[in-house]
Amino acid sequence: MTFTRAHYEETADVIRSKTDLRPKVALVLGSGLSGLADSVTDAVSIPYEELPHWPTATVHGHAGRLVIGRIEDQPVLVMQGRAHFYEGYSMAEITLPVRVFHVFGIETLILTNAAGGINQKFKPGDLMLITDHIGLVEMTGINPLLGPNDDSIGPRFPDMTHPYDSELCALAHAIAADLNYSLHEGTYLHLSGPAFETPAEIRFFHMMGADAVGMSTVPSVMVARHAGMRVLGISSITNVHTLSPSAETETNHEEVLEIGRMIVPRLTALLRGILRQI
Repeated sequence: MTFTRAHYEETADVIRSKTDLRPKVALVLGSGLSGLADSVTDAVSIPYEELPHWPTATVHGHAGRLVIGRIEDQPVLVMQGRAHFYEGYSMAEITLPVRVFHVFGIETLILTNAAGGINQKFKPGDLMLITDHIGLVEMTGINPLLGPNDDSIGPRFPDMTHPYDSELCALAHAIAADLNYSLHEGTYLHLSGPAFETPAEIRFFHMMGADAVGMSTVPSVMVARHAGMRVLGISSITNVHTLSPSAETETNHEEVLEIGRMIVPRLTALLRGILRQI
């Protein structure tokens, strides 16, 4: 399906009708991280089903609500769960929320996700600041910017030299240092999923320079940057792939959710510190 600005405006108008707040910052919460939305004060919660054209989240660990309120007195829109390409949605559908954010007036997008570590220095429970990405899905022709371009939103050929905002990255590092947190940084690789990766694929991604791998985020980043938004991305490392796994090695979604829950207090503190200073 092809969406137009009229579709985005229709959805944004529904959000405007539910709240007097006009946030400039939006957060997208990944697998196992929906609990962060519980820290929003003066919250108005809108189930995705009530938002026209909005894709519903079907994966366990993604609550499926848009929460509008304040964190550290900063007005925010919070996506409590996201839809994924592997659920059968098109790229236009899974990135529609970012387009809606743009016409609503969002200027800064903070994305979180659960990712598998490829960098062998990582361990489960670590946080990784995304400083670059490899859009393997997008490079093979499934790109959210394909199709007619709306020049009122962004250019036909957007530059992706700096997809993640350097000032926001520096702020995240400063807040992590104040909290005495270890914050890695690295390159995130996007796959379509839903199957987890084979050992040969992990070795290939390691050779490519990927530090973590996941099934989200990059399409949203591309659409946000096309619209001129500042972007900050943070991965929760829920497991670390070994380059030579044993016969007993296995990755499962329950493990992802459990480690994600363990990370929530640290990620919450980090995001609070960032939002205080944006």
